Amino acid sequence: MYSSLLTTNLGATEREREREREGESTNTGVLKLSTMSNIFLVVSFVLACPLLLVSARVEPGRLSRDVLREQELDRVVKLPGQPPVSFQQYSGYVTVNESHGRALFYWFYEAMENPETKPVLLWLNGGPGCSSIGYGALEELGPFLSQKGKPELMFNNHTWNKAANLLFLESPVGVGFSYTNTSSDIQQLGDTVTAKDSYVFLVNWFRRFPQFKSHEFYIAGESYAGHYVPQLAELIFDNNKIVSKDDFINFKGFMIGNALMDDETDQTGMVEYAWDHAVISDRVYHDIKSQCNFSLQNPSNGCNQALNEYFDVYQIIDMYSLYSRTCVESNSSSTRQHPGTRGIAPHLFSKIDGWHKRPTGYDPCASDYTDVYLNRPDVQEALHANVTKISYPWTHCRYTQTLC
Repeated sequence: MYSSLLTTNLGATEREREREREGESTNTGVLKLSTMSNIFLVVSFVLACPLLLVSARVEPGRLSRDVLREQELDRVVKLPGQPPVSFQQYSGYVTVNESHGRALFYWFYEAMENPETKPVLLWLNGGPGCSSIGYGALEELGPFLSQKGKPELMFNNHTWNKAANLLFLESPVGVGFSYTNTSSDIQQLGDTVTAKDSYVFLVNWFRRFPQFKSHEFYIAGESYAGHYVPQLAELIFDNNKIVSKDDFINFKGFMIGNALMDDETDQTGMVEYAWDHAVISDRVYHDIKSQCNFSLQNPSNGCNQALNEYFDVYQIIDMYSLYSRTCVESNSSSTRQHPGTRGIAPHLFSKIDGWHKRPTGYDPCASDYTDVYLNRPDVQEALHANVTKISYPWTHCRYTQTLC
């Protein structure tokens, strides 16, 4: 089960070996919004440390040759089917544990205008174990949206890089193109490891892109990012008190849309929502209310029966967009798992197959197109992705993470 998520350094490209020869340091540190309606938004603004610790702005023209070479290796010149744009984009790997061969994949879009003054925003999708590249970047808030036919990408008029420099991260290892060479890493995955790896990623990413180091930095996400975001935010906040000026992150706040809170709150709310919108009958609603205790890990037989009736309805409608059509020509691993709701309440409701988040509000088959697109060799080459030639296809979600 776990070995399928591992890769080997034997397939690394010359660009990765060049970085290794440069002696890239990785032992650092202690260690959508979605277009859906009914968004629940949490915004917390923090001032992590005195501003005196923020390093001076590094102008692009003053970057060292080594830094410029590193950035150039990650520059995305143009993607297959991409519309013309004037902003720069970069993607590639940042090693978070050199001895284990653990690396996280990112995709970064500079702001459309004035990137030298706009904040940097890190976007995290939930799951746990779902790709911020597939969902966030290509189906929600990135500048390009996947579509059927040719051209394969269309410009997103609502892209967030109109307001910020956008950074998407596939985390933890095993998700998307992110990989590890150590099998025990997969068995140790959890919220704590995810936060630590994401923090090391950020420290090393800012070393690769020092011109953005002084910018205001924010974290945003949805669904299980209700855990990812605050835990990473706390780690940045705490480490900012003890790290050197070189590793200080100018952290200002975070945003969470439709955050996963806890099982009892989330699951109760979703049942109430379904009843309020006449998705389920009065009988099913009252059966769930009388038979289910969402604070418990294991449901009773009566609760199971009531939940089965609840989920039967979502086999034919989209939980995230009740009045939108659903995809009826799906071939992808992500959209076959109807009703497309994993990531909201992962414990009790996870007994229902297909409990994962599929964004809606546009073409309901968008995830199919993303699956096909990101598995194309020419796309992976353009993104500097899959450098180790992983043996399994890219998928939106890999449910291997322990919730802890």
